[in-house]
Amino acid sequence: MLILGRGCLRFLIFILLLIIIIIAFQNIKWLMRTIYPIHYHDLIGKYSKIYEIDPYLVLAIMKNESRFNPNAVSRKNARGLMQIAPITGKWASKELEIPSYSEDMLFQPELNIQFGTWYLNVLKQEFGNNIELMVVGYNAGNGNVKKWLNNPKYSKDGKTLYRIPFNETRIYKKKVLRDYKIYTRIYK
Repeated sequence: MLILGRGCLRFLIFILLLIIIIIAFQNIKWLMRTIYPIHYHDLIGKYSKIYEIDPYLVLAIMKNESRFNPNAVSRKNARGLMQIAPITGKWASKELEIPSYSEDMLFQPELNIQFGTWYLNVLKQEFGNNIELMVVGYNAGNGNVKKWLNNPKYSKDGKTLYRIPFNETRIYKKKVLRDYKIYTRIYK
């Protein structure tokens, strides 16, 4: 009787797991949209259009930079949804002629998304729409990317990075490109 009880219990657990798997497969799109949400849809749409940046790339960067937290602050004092560094914020505010700019404004979702998509457009122009270089530049800075492209230790052809010297940037690139592909598959 005890052996039969354990066998029945295993069978019931198996059936329960099977039911859970079937339900998960039927709801995979819902599950993926829960894991990969779209926040700030209107603002991302607006500035992605203005600066000609794929909105799914913006989402992937935002997800990895701040997990959609407008009050996020990094160890290096980057701020907001897209983690704009103070120096980038100051540069963007001059280029975009933002009146009375202050670093605290980087916590405003609209301004932060505007600056982030503007900077992605700068990287896009600089690196010829190479998304990998744009993502690496967003994390490590465009100056570092240019330096690495001109160094045979990191680039054989001056156009592609075969090695990225910053471990954080290597990991960041993989995560952002993965999330970009996932966002594209889920929502397109």
